[in-house]
Amino acid sequence: MANSFGEALKDSPAVLAGMKGTTPLTPLSEDFKRRVRTIDPNLTDFNYAGESYDAVVVAALAAEAGKSVESASIAKHLISVTTGENTCDSISACLLAARSGKDFKYRGISLRRSGFTDVGEPSSATYGVLNFGRNNTIDDAKTEFVGAGDEKTENKAAAPSASAGNKGGGKGPALKFGLLLPKTGALAFQGPPMFAAAKLAIKEINEAGGVLGQQVVVEEGDDGTNPDVAKATAARFITGGAHVIIGAGASGVSKAVIPQVVQAGRVMISPSATSDELTKFEDKGLFFRTSPPDVLQAKAIADIIMRDGHTKIAIIARDDTYGSGLSTGVRTDLMAAGVKESNLLIAKYEAKDNYDPKADAAKLFTPIASQIKSFEPTAILLVGFDESALVIKALVAAGIKAPAA
Repeated sequence: MANSFGEALKDSPAVLAGMKGTTPLTPLSEDFKRRVRTIDPNLTDFNYAGESYDAVVVAALAAEAGKSVESASIAKHLISVTTGENTCDSISACLLAARSGKDFKYRGISLRRSGFTDVGEPSSATYGVLNFGRNNTIDDAKTEFVGAGDEKTENKAAAPSASAGNKGGGKGPALKFGLLLPKTGALAFQGPPMFAAAKLAIKEINEAGGVLGQQVVVEEGDDGTNPDVAKATAARFITGGAHVIIGAGASGVSKAVIPQVVQAGRVMISPSATSDELTKFEDKGLFFRTSPPDVLQAKAIADIIMRDGHTKIAIIARDDTYGSGLSTGVRTDLMAAGVKESNLLIAKYEAKDNYDPKADAAKLFTPIASQIKSFEPTAILLVGFDESALVIKALVAAGIKAPAA
C-alpha cells in the first residue's frame, strides 16, 4: 500500500480505485513528515518511516543506558528502554534520562501504545487502513487507524545495570550503524522513507549530543530484497565495525541474514520484517524489530474483511516467509470468525498453495486470475511485493473488477 505502487499501473487509470489494505502505521504528525522530508524532499510515502526512526533511537538509547556501544550491552538494554516507568517522547528527553541513569520508557513515532515483549518486538501496534482513489494514489482522507495486540504482553523485567567498566562516563567509541535497507529489488519502492527516517533519527541524536559523548556514525547499504545481496552488505558492515544493523527490509531476507549477524555478535533491528516465524527464530537475543509481527496484522486484515461483510474470499500470496505466514494467519482468523473453509480459496501455482515470486509472470498470473474468476469471490486478498501490479493486471484482463479488500 504505497503511492509508488500506483506508478506501476499508470497505464491503467483508476484500476486501483476501491482497493484497500493495511500497513503498520501510526498517525504521523505533519511535523514528523516535514522533518523526514528535510532528508528526502522527494518522498511520496511514509511507510515504515516511524518504525525506522524508532529502530535507530532505541538502539542509541540502549547504548547510552548501558554506557557502552558494544553490541552485547546494547542488546541487554534494548528492551528495557521501551518498558520503564517514566515516559519520555523525544530523543533529547530520553537521552537525558539515560545519561542520568533514570528509569524511562521511550514513546516515539511507532512505539506509542506499549513497549517490547520479552523477545524484542512490539507488544501492540497501530495499523493504517489505506484506500486507493481514482487516480491510483492513496486517498489520505479515507485512512482509518485500528489497533491490535495486547499491552499486557510487554516485558516487565527490571532494567539491567549499566556496564561496570563504563559507569564513570566520559567519551567512549562512536556508535556505528549500518542501514541494511532496500534500494533495489522487489521492495525498492519501500526503501526511501525508511532510509530518510533512519538518517533523520541519527541527525537528531547527534544534535542532542550524540551517544556517550560521541557523534553517531552511519553507513548506508542495499539489502537488494535479496539474501545474497543482503549478506554481502552485512559482511561489509561487520568488517567496518558497525555495532547495530538496521534491517533487513523483507522477512525472508532478514531470516537469511540473522545467522550471519548473530555469529558476528552484532545487534540487528528490522523496521519492516513482520513474519511470525521471526518471533521464535534462534537469534541469541540479538535480533529485534520495531515492526509488529504478522499475527497482529492478520487479525487487523480479517477484522476489516468481516466488517465489510465479505463471506467468500480468495487469497493470492507469495510463497515465502512473509506471504505464506500472513495468508495463513488471515485464513485462520477468518475461519475463527465464522467464514466457511469452502468459502476460502488459496490461489495455487503448480498445484501448490501460493505463488513462486521468481516464476515467469506471464505464465504465472494468468492461470491464477482464471482460478479467482471461477471461484467468484466477493473479496480478494493480495499479499505481495512489487509484482502485485502484474497480479492486478492479470485480474483485470480476466474481467475481474478492483477488489474490495
